[in-house]
Amino acid sequence: MFILGLTGSIAMGKSTAAAMFRRLRVPVFDADREVHALLAPGGGAFASVSAAFPDALRDGCLDRSRIARRVFDDPEALAKLERILHPRVMRAQCRFLQTMARRRMRLVVLDIPLLFETGGERGCDAVAVVTAPEFIQRQRILARPGMDRARLSATLARQMADAEKRRRADFVIPTGLGKAETMRHIRRIVDRCSGMPGWQRPSYGMY
Repeated sequence: MFILGLTGSIAMGKSTAAAMFRRLRVPVFDADREVHALLAPGGGAFASVSAAFPDALRDGCLDRSRIARRVFDDPEALAKLERILHPRVMRAQCRFLQTMARRRMRLVVLDIPLLFETGGERGCDAVAVVTAPEFIQRQRILARPGMDRARLSATLARQMADAEKRRRADFVIPTGLGKAETMRHIRRIVDRCSGMPGWQRPSYGMY
C-alpha cells in the first residue's frame, strides 16, 4: 500500500485537492476532520480539552475559535493542546492505515496540514504539496471571517514557507489555474502512485 502525504500552507486549496482524490476513489484520512470529531461533545478529547480550557465551553460545546485565539500567541497553551490532541489523532491515523491495509488498497492519502512541520513526511512514501500564487492565497485568507493582515502575517510566520514545501515535495499540485488543471495533476499522481510499491509496514505501529 502506497501512502501519499497531502499538505500545503493555509488557503492553498488542500481541501479541494483532498475532495478530488476522494472522487477518484482514493481513501483519505483527514486530520482536521478527526480533530473536529475529537472536540465534539462526547468526542475522545472533549473532556480533557474542556478541563484544560474551561473558558472555551459554550452551552455544553467547545468553541474552537475561542481555543484557537487562546493558543495563537501562547506557546505553552498550544503545547498543552497538542499534548492532548496529537496522540489521539495519531491513533486514529494508525487505525485508518490498518483498515486500508486489510482492504488491500493500493493507494491512500494522509491529509495533514502541518505534515512537514511535525515530521510526518517520514511516515509517507511520497508527499504532494498544494500551492497557488501568493496573491491568490492572500485573497482566499483575507476573505475568511475574523481574518486581517496582522493575523495573516502571524499565521504564515508559524508555517514552513511555500517555496520550501515545494522544494521538499515529490509532487506539486497547482490550485490557482482552475479546478480542471488541478484534477489533471491529481489524476497523474493517482495513476503513478497506484502502481508503485509502498514501504512494508505490517502493523503500521509507528503511527
